[in-house]
Amino acid sequence: MSTVEQKSTERRIARRHLIIGGARVQAADGRTLIDYDPATGEPLAEIPRASAADVDRAVAAARNALESKEWGHLAPADRARLLYRFSEMIRQNQEELARLESQDVGKPLREARADAAVCARYFAYYAGVADKISGQTIPMPEGFLAYTVREPMGVSAHIVPWNYPLQITGRGVGAALACGNTVVVKPSSEAPLSVIRLAELALEAGLPPGVINVITGTGGEAGEALASHPGVNQITFTGSVSTGSRVMELAARNCVPVTMELGGKSPQIVFDDADLTEAVPAIARGIFQNCGQTCSAGSRVIVQRRLHDPLVEALVERARTLRLGPGLSDPDMGPLVSDRQFERVTGYIEIGRNEGARVVTGGKRPDDPSLARGYFFEPTILDGVSNSWRVAQEEIFGPVLVVITFDDLEEVIQLANETEYGLVAGVWTRDIKKAHHVAAKVKAGQVFINTYGAGGGIELPFGGYKKSGFGREKGMEGLQAYSQVKTVCIKYQ
Repeated sequence: MSTVEQKSTERRIARRHLIIGGARVQAADGRTLIDYDPATGEPLAEIPRASAADVDRAVAAARNALESKEWGHLAPADRARLLYRFSEMIRQNQEELARLESQDVGKPLREARADAAVCARYFAYYAGVADKISGQTIPMPEGFLAYTVREPMGVSAHIVPWNYPLQITGRGVGAALACGNTVVVKPSSEAPLSVIRLAELALEAGLPPGVINVITGTGGEAGEALASHPGVNQITFTGSVSTGSRVMELAARNCVPVTMELGGKSPQIVFDDADLTEAVPAIARGIFQNCGQTCSAGSRVIVQRRLHDPLVEALVERARTLRLGPGLSDPDMGPLVSDRQFERVTGYIEIGRNEGARVVTGGKRPDDPSLARGYFFEPTILDGVSNSWRVAQEEIFGPVLVVITFDDLEEVIQLANETEYGLVAGVWTRDIKKAHHVAAKVKAGQVFINTYGAGGGIELPFGGYKKSGFGREKGMEGLQAYSQVKTVCIKYQ
């Protein structure tokens, strides 16, 4: 343990644990990490630093549960009842989960409350289909009967990022459990607290030990051990393109399928006939929610030239009214998650200036001395941006909106598609023909017209084109990754 970690531990911060096979345990070798409060930079909790040995234990526990009569041989209707009960347990403890996530991630408390409610609803949604996952009969020549059944993949690994721990765990784990799998969840070491508590609530709700296991630690150690483990049958990953590529490389060694939700540089396309009273609040939410730390954030505004000035003026005015503060004080915007993320965002502002962008608002740490110790960053708008610049092409993952102008329909479609990403797009226009045309031409996994959901509701399939990933989560489509098809053919004559 480092000197900083030793000093932090001496302050008697809360000590968390792994959840393996229904037991609350420490890492096998006793090592720990410190989880920091992004609003103050102070230690928040001490968490186990899992090693490959701990991953072995977690995967073995998941395998034992998969083959147990308590889970592996459970009737689908009984599995559904357990998931409903778990959903209700989350609802009953929603405030506790929200406060954990608000402090751990830094997001405003009302956003964390919404995340906890959505997490509960994922498990309720997938509970509702757990006993309706079925195969089909196949037309065959006389004398043959053929049918398919859908079976669980097995042990499902979920590598969860720090920006939406509850939501992202819920959307993947809910679907995986509905299909009869067991799971090992590896949350980010920067925000693991709500996921650990979620696994405890699963046990309290009656899910058998080993159905949900949680390991904490670094991506380079615990994450790699999980992604490369021969006992894992399927992997779901949300995070950066570079880390996702590494996960795929490790999974390929065992021929394990993966679902990838990676980065985004999502455009908000604003035509000159758009209703700004609706567009401006949605565009602001789409970039400043969770301090811009959202894969599906609408981080590029591509606005028709005639509407540029009134749109930018309205967005600047809204950005300057946002109140910053610690998540638990329920501000309009909290801090970035870490010093590393603060330095990343700061670096991109300098890159933007050097490229020729105008910082029309924000661009720095707020002047308020009460926020000086945290990783706060002002809501920022960069104007006069070219779509070829780095600030328009690369994912900043902070509260930074870039503004690009266009003149005609075909130009804006080209601008929207000229990135390596394709996660979400927003279209703002009163012309429904134009809206449908853009929706058909834009290469994105989700297109919102005169609204922007930053991922949308539970029912809406979510995933990306190009380097934004592959596979779909949420909705009924989200079940496909967690089951495999077996074909049975019988000759009866």
